[in-house]
Amino acid sequence: MHIPPSPAQGPILSWEPSLQGAALRAALNPEAWPLQASLLPQDAHLVGGAVRDALLGRLKPRPDLDLVVAGDAVALARQLAQRCGGSCVVLDAERSIARLVLQGWCFDLARRMGENLLQDLRRRDYSINAIALPLLGDGGPIDPCGGLEDLRRGELRALGEANLQADPLRLLRGVRLACELGFRLEPQTLRWIQQQRQRLRAVAGERVLAELEKLASAPAGAAGLAQTLELGLLEGWQGEGRQALPLLQVLHPAAARANGLEPKEAAVALPLARLAALLGTESLLALRASRRLQQRITRLRRWRDRLLGLSGSARALPGALAGLPEGQRLALHRELPEDLPALALHLDPSEAIPSLRRWRDPTDGLFHPRAPLDGASLMRELGLAAGPPLGELLAHLSAERAFGRLAEGPQAALVAARRWLASRQERSRPGGPADGPMT
Repeated sequence: MHIPPSPAQGPILSWEPSLQGAALRAALNPEAWPLQASLLPQDAHLVGGAVRDALLGRLKPRPDLDLVVAGDAVALARQLAQRCGGSCVVLDAERSIARLVLQGWCFDLARRMGENLLQDLRRRDYSINAIALPLLGDGGPIDPCGGLEDLRRGELRALGEANLQADPLRLLRGVRLACELGFRLEPQTLRWIQQQRQRLRAVAGERVLAELEKLASAPAGAAGLAQTLELGLLEGWQGEGRQALPLLQVLHPAAARANGLEPKEAAVALPLARLAALLGTESLLALRASRRLQQRITRLRRWRDRLLGLSGSARALPGALAGLPEGQRLALHRELPEDLPALALHLDPSEAIPSLRRWRDPTDGLFHPRAPLDGASLMRELGLAAGPPLGELLAHLSAERAFGRLAEGPQAALVAARRWLASRQERSRPGGPADGPMT
């Protein structure tokens, strides 16, 4: 008996059609799902990304699963949620689409569009997403649009211009899918995407941003985002336009390694830096980005632009970070406690590598600035009251610690604090030294 491959054994596109159904089911492994396939209607079919990724041998351990049924998908999702102890989220009541969440798995159920499954598949966006697999029985993949052949060729082909117009987000999704899969966009599809680019303005900002975030997270995401600019897809969202292209050119995995980023750091830093190259304040507002994402990108862009100001390129001059005045250096590290690796992508490697080593040390006083004593301790030991002078003292001690002018230990901090307070009192006396910045 021929044993179908496990997901780790690679693509199953080359398998004979008579064996592909069994191979797909082995890769998808419905027995491991928290939802028993036997609870679904006989006409239920798995479609979309999970089928595509299983065929390509790139299925995630817990994939999102899209199911098409003939009847009311919302009612079915509610019934299954009640029976299996999950939750149901209605995604589109008019088109009867709902999400069933069970034990961390997502099952998207949709009512079939058209009179039969073939009509439903032909209404989809790209041929590689228009392949269905019956969950019950032993039938093989259903492929009325030539998706299997396109998968073999590594080509992304839209099923029609009207299909893209039906949901203009599909224009951006095409670029994202081609980038994620390493596929080429079929020439006619590429023309349709460019011709229909202004329709993307009608899509909700949150949906556009979600696609951009996925694209930015792909290994080749910098090239994918550059293609969105070249195609004019972001013209309606106040994107940075072609001026972002030089910045994107340095935001790739090889450059991250050269600048000393570890894989986990790069997985966070690259997407953030790519979005910061692409989106300004107006874009983030129009796309309805979360407040946290707006803050992270705004701060990163501010310090990136300041460091790049003298270089005129996507990389700062050697020593640009160390050359900042003390106050600016402290402010930078206070504002980028988590996101220094994203800024390091734009530094010269000679500065990025040692900076990241220090950033990884949570006790480093400059890269993680904080006062050696907290406000409560200073109030208790020195008889201070809460107020601006206490804040100024904390800032002074933080700077002294950051730049190595303060010995370790609470006693040394108290001595420095008393010295600062005495100097402040001296300055405040009539006839004392002229007012000026405290050091």
